[in-house]
Amino acid sequence: MTAHPDIAALRPIYDVVVVGARCAGAATAMLLARGGLSVLAVDRSPYGSDTSSTHALLRGAMVQLVRWGLADRVRQTGVALVRQTTFDYGGEAHPIEISPRDGVSWLAAPRRTVLDALLVDAARDAGATVLHGPRVTGLLRGPDGRVLGVELEGRDGSRRQIRAGVVVGADGAHSTVASLVHAEPYRLGAHAAGVVYGYWSGVGAGGYEWLFSGRAAVGVIPTNDGAVCVFAGCPAARFLDEIRRDLEIGYFRLLGEVSPPLMHAAASARLLGRLRGFAGEPGWMRQSHGRGWALVGDAGYFKDPITAHGISDALRDAELLARALLTGAERALADYQHERDALSHTLFDITDEVASFSWTLGRLEALHKQMSRELNRESAYLAALGRVQEQPCA
Repeated sequence: MTAHPDIAALRPIYDVVVVGARCAGAATAMLLARGGLSVLAVDRSPYGSDTSSTHALLRGAMVQLVRWGLADRVRQTGVALVRQTTFDYGGEAHPIEISPRDGVSWLAAPRRTVLDALLVDAARDAGATVLHGPRVTGLLRGPDGRVLGVELEGRDGSRRQIRAGVVVGADGAHSTVASLVHAEPYRLGAHAAGVVYGYWSGVGAGGYEWLFSGRAAVGVIPTNDGAVCVFAGCPAARFLDEIRRDLEIGYFRLLGEVSPPLMHAAASARLLGRLRGFAGEPGWMRQSHGRGWALVGDAGYFKDPITAHGISDALRDAELLARALLTGAERALADYQHERDALSHTLFDITDEVASFSWTLGRLEALHKQMSRELNRESAYLAALGRVQEQPCA
């Protein structure tokens, strides 16, 4: 990989500065650059680094990758191609084939080390400047309070001010940009699930598998290089009171409650790296636009990962925001938030109820059927969007 410049080599002004260069940020930068804008994206984390994620791509995410010409690049990473997903309610399995629709005939769950780097490469190919290492320490503002750019601190401690027409916060659930612009939530979830997950060599998987009992949920997600992500979730309160004391013991306890065969398969397999835990956090929708700024990805809209829709949200909303910004009309940002929310409210409600673990298995199956209808609506909506018109790089 070739070296990339530090902040001293940056231009003094860009059309858009994107803070955060993972799924949402890198995709937004790519689309804006394809649209002819000058784009700088910065991320504190190293290029190709990992992050907490169960990373299953649902149909909506795959629709986006197909439309953007990136699905073949995903396939070429050696990721397992998923052609079936199975829902298991208390031992009653319901396998569902991935039918060809909206240009998609398979799903995949690339590791974040793979997917994030692939999207960064695509953004650079489109003409965006993407820099890893610097952090945003503040925002530049005009006399009327409008955001005019960012203050950066480089890896060597140097500082630089970069002006921009718009600053996009794509820096995750605990977004620095959201904090600096005082973006307030206007919807809050009531529930959260705690999750433990790990990557295993030697656990078989016939596709995505989602298994549920009355008190816990587990999932099997095949990914890159023959590895399988196996997660186990439970109500956040139980995670905090019981599971986090010893992640390994708690993890195998949850697996055993839902699927003893899976517990035994993991016990005889090889753990790649370590187990990781997430205590859970109720979801939100935040105000995601203002004078000179916007939010995308988890920075603006977050819901519990129990329904595995986070990356699909990120790729969907990257395009909705990019389209709004490419119009050049500030009022389009309000339309972006409205469009995002119209596609999200029902999925938000379903996810919040699933994360509560207060359902019966019958109710859970009904929720999943409702979610399937919403996901089909979402993927059809995305498939019907025209391509972002590509312009020469600025």
